[in-house]
Amino acid sequence: MDALDAKAWIGIVRLAMVLGLATFLPAWTLAWWQAWTCIGVFVACAGAITAYLVRHDRALLARRVRAGPAAEKEFTQKVIQSLAFVAFLAVFVVPALDRRFGWSRVPIGISIVGDGVVVLGFWIVFRVLRENTFASAAIEVTSEQRVISTGPYAYVRHPMYSGALLLIVGVPPALGSWVGLGAVAPFALVIVWRLRDEERFLAKSLEGYESYCARVRYRLVPLVW
Repeated sequence: MDALDAKAWIGIVRLAMVLGLATFLPAWTLAWWQAWTCIGVFVACAGAITAYLVRHDRALLARRVRAGPAAEKEFTQKVIQSLAFVAFLAVFVVPALDRRFGWSRVPIGISIVGDGVVVLGFWIVFRVLRENTFASAAIEVTSEQRVISTGPYAYVRHPMYSGALLLIVGVPPALGSWVGLGAVAPFALVIVWRLRDEERFLAKSLEGYESYCARVRYRLVPLVW
């Protein structure tokens, strides 16, 4: 295992730890099967994608492990990434508080469906990464980069964000909380802010991107927006 592999797998371990703290600590209990299942599904999916990149696209793996506010070059994106992290944690913390104080209850079947939605969202993210080796975690343009218009990009301009939003929507019901769905809205707003800023950057920096936007009208959801 080289330094890149180690960094990638340490990131998965950190993800598991952060999700565990964000759920079990506010809930103040470990007797919560929905949380164990949801975190297990979440980390397993992230780990499976990491394993694929380790084996099949190490250049993309290197781009993906450079994530977070520090990896961004533009101040606006540093702010957006910071807010996105807080909003991401809230999607887990709010259902945890719901579990602790009993604000709402979700049927077991719905929780299982929520886990399925998380898997579906990760599958979309995987399809995007398999299609686009330039899908950096930070907003940037490399010298060899080109516009990708095939696969999921033939339907929406930002299929990575579409998958991310879908899996985030699945988290609160997977954790047994209706109230937690309210925490999805701030995350969605930050994502919209990020993609609008990203489009402005790519229009200036990536040849052919404006033409691509003219061909593919929808940003996140086909026939909607």
